Amino acid sequence: MSATRYLEIAEQLSAELAEYARGTRVASEAEIARRFGVGRAAARAAVQELERRFVVRRTQGSGTFVNRRIDYVISRSVPPSWSTTIAAAGATPRALVKSVRTIPLPADLADRFERPAGSPVHEVVREFYIDDLLASWTHEWIPVDEVPDLDLALHAVDSVDLVLRQMVRVRPMRAWCRVSIDVPPPDVLRALRTESSLPAWLVESVSRDEAAGNVLMCSRTWTRADAVRVVVELDEHTSSSGHTAQG
Repeated sequence: MSATRYLEIAEQLSAELAEYARGTRVASEAEIARRFGVGRAAARAAVQELERRFVVRRTQGSGTFVNRRIDYVISRSVPPSWSTTIAAAGATPRALVKSVRTIPLPADLADRFERPAGSPVHEVVREFYIDDLLASWTHEWIPVDEVPDLDLALHAVDSVDLVLRQMVRVRPMRAWCRVSIDVPPPDVLRALRTESSLPAWLVESVSRDEAAGNVLMCSRTWTRADAVRVVVELDEHTSSSGHTAQG
């Protein structure tokens, strides 16, 4: 048997699984081995290859399922809102607030906020879901003087973007963003309930009021790479070329 037989199997399975809905259970390694007349090692290698391509997603204790990534678009023309972006991609978003507390502004965020370190800010920790898949873990920091009662507001509306627009009457826009991909630290891996070997997107962002220009929020979000593909669009505000960078 060819040493690359598992790649041929993965190619065939990938083409077949493209016709199935997200969440469809994939045949077991034993079933794949019998179907293609190969050993369990080759079948396992084929499934691992599909996982590397984000074609399938394994859930410990449950099995392997068809995976579909969605595009998460970052652009000045797109509101800095998880729910809005996910819904625009055709999926169902959900946010779960884990904690809201008032803390001194960390020193490493002071320059981004253009405020002295130690200034009072709300720290919001949230989980984000895509079609019931836990996809992201995020920390957000909002100046207390912008939304004094943020903790109460988030009991009624789970979108910080909506709170800022409806309560503070401002128009948040993404002013700065840095995107990288890496293996998250242990506490984030536990929060995302994923394996240490799987990389994730890290998106760090600053949002300003479109009219006044003051910083409204800084955020740091880890998102599973098997859940989304981050797409950064450079529009006329940042580039005259209209080039789109995709990851």
